[in-house]
Amino acid sequence: MTSFKYEYSCLHLMMIETLATSETRKPLHQLNVLLEQELKCQPKFFGLRIIESAHDNGLRMTARLRDFEVKDLLSLIQFFGFGTETFSVTVNYLDQFLSKMKVQPKHLGCVGLSCFYLAVKATEEERNVPLATDLIRISQYRFTVSDLMRMEEILLEKLCGKVKVTTAFHFLQLYHSVLHGSLSCERKKHLNSERLEAQLKACHCRIVLSKAKPSVLALSILALEAEEKLPELVEAIEYLQIHSKINGRELSFWKELVSKCLLEYSSSKCSKPNVQKLKWIVSGRTARQLKHSYYRIAHLPTIPETGFLKDNP
Repeated sequence: MTSFKYEYSCLHLMMIETLATSETRKPLHQLNVLLEQELKCQPKFFGLRIIESAHDNGLRMTARLRDFEVKDLLSLIQFFGFGTETFSVTVNYLDQFLSKMKVQPKHLGCVGLSCFYLAVKATEEERNVPLATDLIRISQYRFTVSDLMRMEEILLEKLCGKVKVTTAFHFLQLYHSVLHGSLSCERKKHLNSERLEAQLKACHCRIVLSKAKPSVLALSILALEAEEKLPELVEAIEYLQIHSKINGRELSFWKELVSKCLLEYSSSKCSKPNVQKLKWIVSGRTARQLKHSYYRIAHLPTIPETGFLKDNP
């Protein structure tokens, strides 16, 4: 046991010397902060298990209903042109709430939109936050602004007022920063952040992957990418695994589930976000408030093999 600890410490120190350059020291410090915070922001594991095991009888929340709601929220994110962080935070709020509360399917739309609205206000610039009235109209829900505001108060109560949460997106950014800095200039282009974010979005659409710690989910995505395209990053991935105190068996387990999710996502049978629901009738007043990009409604792009994601017309 003592020998193992000694070898482990030596390996850790060697990797620190290799990776702790001036370019990566700051991300590594930020990583330590996130690792301390992530467990406080996770959905209740037992609550998610209950949702997964629930039968679809129209009276109880199920994994299928949750996943459909997340896809609708992703379509809404795309419509407004908001970033991956906003989507990741929205999903975190939703899963935290669903894992703590017994939500009837008929109330899921109001809960989901409240999570979306709160996440937008927490992550986006104030000038880009839509009015509640416009958001409800665009989303074509039948509840009122008062309903939305009341649900937001309940959501904040269940989140204990903690709107700043640590998600897999934040880990993905930091891990990418560290790994990107260890690559040669010629190889940096092969670690595409937009491709990785697209993979994360696909993972968020599966409730089973919400049971993984954010750090593990993010590192699973990067590890699969490294194994496929960047074998020179394998040692750096191992360092990040050790630094993040992620068990090797745990990482292998979630890598397998992430790989399965991405394989299903890339198949033609996968149900993508229903963007047809985004063809709303928008008033002239609302239209004047919306950015030009709001009208560029497109299907969620396929995850590209190389290069950056292409915008669909």
